[in-house]
Amino acid sequence: MADTAQAATASRQLQRQGMLMFLGALLAFAVYDAFAKHMLAHYPATLMNLTRYAAVCSLALIGLMRHGDWSAWQVWRQPHRKLLLLRSLMLAIVATSFMTALASMPLAEATAIYFTAPLIMVALSPWLLGEAVGRVQWVAVLLGFAGMLLIVRPGGSLPLAGSLLMALSAICYALFQVLTRRLSGLVPAPVQYAYMAVVCLVVTNLPALVMPVEHWPGWDEIAVLLAGGLVSGAAQLLLLAAFQRVSASVLAPMNYLQLLLAVLISTFWFQRPPDGLALAGMGVIGAAGLYLAWPRRLK
Repeated sequence: MADTAQAATASRQLQRQGMLMFLGALLAFAVYDAFAKHMLAHYPATLMNLTRYAAVCSLALIGLMRHGDWSAWQVWRQPHRKLLLLRSLMLAIVATSFMTALASMPLAEATAIYFTAPLIMVALSPWLLGEAVGRVQWVAVLLGFAGMLLIVRPGGSLPLAGSLLMALSAICYALFQVLTRRLSGLVPAPVQYAYMAVVCLVVTNLPALVMPVEHWPGWDEIAVLLAGGLVSGAAQLLLLAAFQRVSASVLAPMNYLQLLLAVLISTFWFQRPPDGLALAGMGVIGAAGLYLAWPRRLK
């Protein structure tokens, strides 16, 4: 009896730790997005991604060192490396599209479009994961896309190129999530993280071959950009740690706190509050996402 009570107490403690880590990750992501939006007024997206993933690569190196298995360093010899490469490539496209679009998009609206990714993942899951999706779930997905149209509103004030790039980032992030689920339990987390870091560092800087950085900042400014990249990398590590302690079904509904944070930051930091229709669209996306994320909704 005492052992059962101790096990239950330990389980609750792990769950609390995981939820706090997840909240910390959401806060770190929101802070980095706001930081990136601010810095994009002064620096090109390629430089932002270069410093971001240089910092993430340093965290990946530390993770591999702590992993302690020499074979983990040979990421090119890992099993499932094609899936690992494809997963990392999807995130690299997300980073490139998101950072480029954020330079011209308001933060709240950009984040809301990005948050259609879970809905896209549900729409893709019958074909890519073999999961059954019911009629009610399809209605929720369609409502989420209707919410996105309320935000984008073809012919409205949002830039078309930025909206399309943000939609592309949402699609690729949905594919990234699907591939993450496929690789769950097959490849150690430090190896997945290292693959992601290296591929993103290379791919996100390919546009620099066409549009090179003309004016490099000083070392003090580069240090600030690297510090921002560490915040982004730490958020990814917090996510991994949270999912090791708490099931995805418990954490998924909490994701939409980041959308609320984006609205608050956009309103009070950048003085760009969403208009009424955009807020309605965000509410529809959030409601549809929360419904789909709630435990036992997706069979």
